Amino acid sequence: MTERNIGLTEYWEKEAARRAGTARKIMYRFAIYGKGGIGKSTVTAALAVAFADMGLKVMQIGCDPKADSTLYLHGGERIETMLNVLKEKRDAAELEDLVHEGCRGIVCAEAGGPTPGLGCAGRGIAAAFEALEERDAFDIIQPDVVLYDVLGDVVCGGFAMPIREGYAEKVYIVTSGENMAIYAAANIAMAVENFKSRGYAEVGGIILNRRNVPDELQKVETLASDIGTAIAADLPRDNSIAEAEMQGRSVMEVSPDCEYAKAVRKLAQRMIDDWDREKSE
Repeated sequence: MTERNIGLTEYWEKEAARRAGTARKIMYRFAIYGKGGIGKSTVTAALAVAFADMGLKVMQIGCDPKADSTLYLHGGERIETMLNVLKEKRDAAELEDLVHEGCRGIVCAEAGGPTPGLGCAGRGIAAAFEALEERDAFDIIQPDVVLYDVLGDVVCGGFAMPIREGYAEKVYIVTSGENMAIYAAANIAMAVENFKSRGYAEVGGIILNRRNVPDELQKVETLASDIGTAIAADLPRDNSIAEAEMQGRSVMEVSPDCEYAKAVRKLAQRMIDDWDREKSE
């Protein structure tokens, strides 16, 4: 057990005992997709902090071979990936070996990936998810919000697992007005639509992460119209993000009053409100 994990098992045991016999809280399950380099991990980590500041227990699962989704929730330090732990400990791996507590009490996990050039990253994600299920992770941790940060360049079986197997109910797609980002976003939306008939996840909206390219808003509005959704958030390009990441921290911690942070908090509230409204209808 690493230093980051010390006390987690005891905490979860007490938490499970406290909640035993009580009604199961609703679990908001969101998948954040986008092409590599579009800023989806920055967005996801910022959302995790925003949800935690709303008093919600948050779990963030990185589904990218780079394993850097939770980097800025741990002071800029990488956590051990689930695949590496499983490779080393196999069936002896405990839940506390697979997850780590970050800032604001956010429970973090990184699926990881195979050695470059060897193996399939998508299958690695599937194996990591199965390991969490086998250890009753969600029943023990009982998060209010689960965020899946997923690479969306290629929506193969493994990378589609958060939507294909019912892990996430709402998918938010991060894009800018750049052509390749829009192309990837359209492919992600198509993948979600293909699984919709099975009662799996639906697109909750587009997150515009601005790069300040020409006609950016118009391009993303056209994309949203084409795939039958709306722009859920318009996140400004903000130097505060780079300044925070130089400190190894989320912009939500370092510059909570910057325009980006304000937009993320508004998005977090919208995601919860939209979910609650749909469930009540």
